Amino acid sequence: MRKTTLALSAICLLLSLNHSAIAKESAPAPLYPGVNVAQLAQQSPVHWVSVAQIENSLNGRAPVAVGFDIDDTVLFSSPGFYRGQLEFSPGKQDYLKNPQFWEKMNNGWDEFSMPKEVAKGLIAMHLKRGDSIYFVTGRSETKTETVTKTLQDDFQIPQDKVNPVIFAGDKAGQNTKTQWLKDKQIKIFYGDSDNDITAAQAAGARGIRVLRASNSSYKPLPQAGVYGEEVVVNSEY
Repeated sequence: MRKTTLALSAICLLLSLNHSAIAKESAPAPLYPGVNVAQLAQQSPVHWVSVAQIENSLNGRAPVAVGFDIDDTVLFSSPGFYRGQLEFSPGKQDYLKNPQFWEKMNNGWDEFSMPKEVAKGLIAMHLKRGDSIYFVTGRSETKTETVTKTLQDDFQIPQDKVNPVIFAGDKAGQNTKTQWLKDKQIKIFYGDSDNDITAAQAAGARGIRVLRASNSSYKPLPQAGVYGEEVVVNSEY
């Protein structure tokens, strides 16, 4: 009788432990994981600047040539790129080398692109200073383009201040962004990608990083400030 009682107790204990283990495995993640003050205070050691601070740094200087990358710098253009991938190479990046995609993107699909607020502020500031504005993009060049007109309208650039978009592309033999910056004597260049910053630095220009939006189709997101460059605050939108 004693042996039977002990056996039953052992079985009950095992069932209880097993039930606890199953309960732990199936328990959902905490709804409110919480945060501590150290996590809230953690910041990356980056040289942050505002539009006003950039303007202040130029006080007393004569007008200069200023350059801007386009995609993810002045325009949130992921909608067009997303559509292009679905239409020309679902699940792959091959569409970026398809001339048909660039014909579409450079001739109308920027109607779906959103002008970034930070770009509005920067371009307005530089126009007020009398600086010359150039847009230098890594997009492939096409026979026709409406990007210049789109940028003029989005950022209210006067007709006499408009310069045609420079399509640097990424093919061998094409003029690189660095060379274009040198050719146009651009002294300040804004961009979201590492290539934008290194091109500016190689050309002897002041490279300033604009944050790429976290929902951009262009992944992975770059590490802003990795080259010691200035990074514009709140510039992801």
